[in-house]
Amino acid sequence: MKLAITLGAAVLALLSTTAFAEDYVGGAIKTTEIGGKEVLVGANDMTLYTYDKDTAGVTNCYDKCAENWPPLIADAAAAAEGDFTLVDRTDGTKMWAYKGKPLYFWVKDQKPGDTTGDMVGKVWHTAVEQ
Repeated sequence: MKLAITLGAAVLALLSTTAFAEDYVGGAIKTTEIGGKEVLVGANDMTLYTYDKDTAGVTNCYDKCAENWPPLIADAAAAAEGDFTLVDRTDGTKMWAYKGKPLYFWVKDQKPGDTTGDMVGKVWHTAVEQ
């Protein structure tokens, strides 16, 4: 009995200190802890960002902008789910958005956990789960 209680306490302690990633929209978007914040990442575990010049449900990042900030493109069969919606792009593709804000990667992030795009030009921000 004492062993069961000790094991139970150990499991509870582990669960209370471990951050669990959540998967959304079939795993296309996940959360992970970076710098003490729950940050949205793509299926590749790379950080996602939002752009101040976008409006709810509308992307304003094309051409050179989209080369530097690749949009998180949704599969053709993708469907909105909760806070995650789809945004139509002018090329006919769709991209993911969180609470209406389109989501992008940053080409200068090299590995999962990088957030070098945060505050670029004071208009790009790490997508934080709220």
